[in-house]
Amino acid sequence: MRGVYLPGGRQVAIEVTADPQPGHGQVLLRPRASTICGSDLRAIYREHVGEGAEAYQGVVAGHEPCGDVVAVGPGCLRSAPGDRVVVYHISGCGLCDDCRRGYQVGCTSPARRAYGWQRDGGHADLLLADERDLLPLPAGLTHLDGACVACGFATAYEGLCRAQVSGRDRVLVTGLGPVGLAAGLLSRAMGARTVVGVEPVPQRREFALALGAVDAVDGGDGAVLTAVLPEGAEVSIDCSGSGAGQATAVQHTRRWGRTVLIGEGGQLRLDVSRDLIHRQLTVIGSWVSSTVRMAELLDNLERWQLHPEQIVSDTFSLDEATEAYRVADAGLGGKVGLLMPD
Repeated sequence: MRGVYLPGGRQVAIEVTADPQPGHGQVLLRPRASTICGSDLRAIYREHVGEGAEAYQGVVAGHEPCGDVVAVGPGCLRSAPGDRVVVYHISGCGLCDDCRRGYQVGCTSPARRAYGWQRDGGHADLLLADERDLLPLPAGLTHLDGACVACGFATAYEGLCRAQVSGRDRVLVTGLGPVGLAAGLLSRAMGARTVVGVEPVPQRREFALALGAVDAVDGGDGAVLTAVLPEGAEVSIDCSGSGAGQATAVQHTRRWGRTVLIGEGGQLRLDVSRDLIHRQLTVIGSWVSSTVRMAELLDNLERWQLHPEQIVSDTFSLDEATEAYRVADAGLGGKVGLLMPD
């Protein structure tokens, strides 16, 4: 099979290896769509700076896969060839407190291994996954929808659920990359009255507006925020992973409001008394999602008739992975995906 590897220094290598075979409790998948995440770019593609959970071990890249089951190993209880599934991209120990809650992302065991980071991921012709990491893809969603859910949309949904977004709220989204676009679209589906974005890149501002992910977008000078949200938003969610974006999210949350930080990276400096305590803010750090929340999201997306694939601006074949990563790294559009058709 072919697989995409990321040696660092903005390089991509496509190598041919033997086809994997499923062992006990494992499932062999044929990925149909596998999208590129900003964390792959930040911590692997540009240079290998990942530590701990982000330590890349030279495996096949891609932690956002969705595909079809082609074979099952002994001990599998619910999977069969032909099933369409989304892969929850962290395989935890199953025994620690986080795993028991469904948050394998927070698994503290040395046995924790993430697809595309410490075990082979979805940028390949075949993928070996543990059955417990698979979620059924509803009939009304496409494989590309499922790949978008596997990390980005689920991350945005988790954060919005933690903030209890509803029709009472106006929502501010800082950073309109793929996760920010997801946050905007999901905020609308969850009933938010107004969704405003902040994004310094003109192409991304235009894409977000054309997509309908936000009602208005600020380029970073604060003019739109002052006009549309003079008292701030009930809920602000930072998807930028930058200190500037995080500070904007906090500072433009209204009194007694909720700020959610989901963008990885950044250094945030605040006057705690002025910015948080005296304004009675709730600040929430939210990391990816749980399998329970992801399954809930998949069901809701079908019910809402909301297709995550609409945030995908560019698609490529597996053989075009070098160009796919180059386009994703430029950060001028929406989500970038690899498609592996029949």
